[in-house]
Amino acid sequence: MARIAGIDLPKNKRGVVGLTYIYGIGPSRAAKILDQAGIDHNKKVAEWNDDEQNAIRNFINASFKVEGALRSETQLNIKRLVDINSFRGQRHRNGLPVRGQRTKTNARTRKGRRKTIANKKMATK
Repeated sequence: MARIAGIDLPKNKRGVVGLTYIYGIGPSRAAKILDQAGIDHNKKVAEWNDDEQNAIRNFINASFKVEGALRSETQLNIKRLVDINSFRGQRHRNGLPVRGQRTKTNARTRKGRRKTIANKKMATK
């Protein structure tokens, strides 16, 4: 079982895919890490020996901010935007899309489930 950056990597996946289970490492960064460590991209995670795991672990720790440190940095950046009351911070605070997406339709991921509002009744004369 390969454990890197506090994450148990899946044993039956290729190395490039397995590394993407770590927050902050995508496909291109995973390929770069394996190239630097001198490991074949098609080699499964279960086939890595201890030296290869240590090489990957050391390269990730030395080069990238991943998992907890990256998550906390992201949260601090969002908190800073909210604190200085910037436009993006206001959008974060209100739970709306931040990067200019439309909200009349779509945007359900940020806005949550629809809240149906009943029509007002017509005033009788």
